[in-house]
Amino acid sequence: MSQNQSALLTDLYQLTMLQAYFDEGMQETAVFEFFVRALPPGRNFLLAAGLEQVLCYLEQFRVTGAELDWLRAHGGFREPFLAALGALRFTGDVHALPEGTACFINEPLLRITAPIAEAQVVESRLLSLMHLSTLIASKAARSVLAAPGKLLVDFGMRRAHGAEAGLLAARAAYLAGFSGTATVLAGIEFGVPVFGTMAHSYIEAHADEISAFRAFARSFPANVVLLIDTYDTERAAEKVVRLAPELAREGIRVRGVRLDSGDLATHARAVRAILDQGGLSDATIFSSGNLDEWKVQQLLASGAPIDGFGIGTSLDTSSDAPFLDCAYKLQEYVGTPRRKHSEGKATWPGRKQVYRRFAPDGTLDHDVVALEDDPQQGTPLLLPVMRAGRRLAVAETLASARARAAAEMARLPPNLRRLDPSPAPYRVDIAPALRALAQELDRMRH
Repeated sequence: MSQNQSALLTDLYQLTMLQAYFDEGMQETAVFEFFVRALPPGRNFLLAAGLEQVLCYLEQFRVTGAELDWLRAHGGFREPFLAALGALRFTGDVHALPEGTACFINEPLLRITAPIAEAQVVESRLLSLMHLSTLIASKAARSVLAAPGKLLVDFGMRRAHGAEAGLLAARAAYLAGFSGTATVLAGIEFGVPVFGTMAHSYIEAHADEISAFRAFARSFPANVVLLIDTYDTERAAEKVVRLAPELAREGIRVRGVRLDSGDLATHARAVRAILDQGGLSDATIFSSGNLDEWKVQQLLASGAPIDGFGIGTSLDTSSDAPFLDCAYKLQEYVGTPRRKHSEGKATWPGRKQVYRRFAPDGTLDHDVVALEDDPQQGTPLLLPVMRAGRRLAVAETLASARARAAAEMARLPPNLRRLDPSPAPYRVDIAPALRALAQELDRMRH
């Protein structure tokens, strides 16, 4: 079993709570919800992502014999509980926002309804999967909005916080509208288009640039994109122009060049002029090098003739907002609503639904969070995706989730599509019955 699939990729307190539940005979149905308390600074919306990985995890959940042996030797757990843990499978229900759905604070992105041990033990892994993918998809969406119609490629695996993070970031970025990734395994695992040509080391390994360009073009004649900033960017562009007729006689076309350093706008203008004057007006210019959505927006606003961007570190680490204030909390047990009332971390009790209302022009107007049995006007967003531990439909394709994300972003009002914080944050109402329930539980607590 992969380490990433192990049921013991969790926090110890999940298992200590499970033994305590077991000892107390607590096995009734619990309802937990995953939600975000507050948007990160500078974010106007989030894109829900990670559901497919969560469903795979729930389907495969089991503690192996070797893992039980480790717990037996190191954990202080008792045999009757370990036997029950070894037999534990996820048999619950899941409701969720489809991947690619725009979402906001206090809205459940996912709801688990299951016997309390099953609902509890999946918390840590579920949080990690939903958090990472939603975080990166939401970050990637900002570059998509900043550079409509441009080629956008995820370059960030080498700076991601671990192999799984880099792989899932590639998927999340593509879901949000990126054109593809440099991460090869994302192509194998998810069908994400893969992009790449050469590094500066390849150029440096040759005696001169033009020899490197010629050799690479002959090795990959269908994908000749040449890195031209190893030494002198403009002189390298001139070498590409001199080499192009030789390659053309061999049936090889220079498709583009890549810039990775310096003043990208200035270099792009100069290179564009050189390529155009040299008969390579159809060759594209692709830029990379410590880019983020703000720099991309600035480059395009300045009129820089750049056709595509490779975005790495800032994307895969979500560098300006590296985490979401998210939680997975108990909202109901044995049919009774539950409410956490910790200072600054109070929750809205009960199992809930989110209703979306639209403006006359079709853009998002506001959402209403309500109890599940208190229907509201609008479109309900949480959909059933798993019942009794089994999916209700075949896994959604990544292409379908990507199309949904594009449609969702197209329906964002202009104030939410901007990169800077909206002066009017998106409105999320709490339905009166839900507020009344929270107040009633607070009175009972006192």
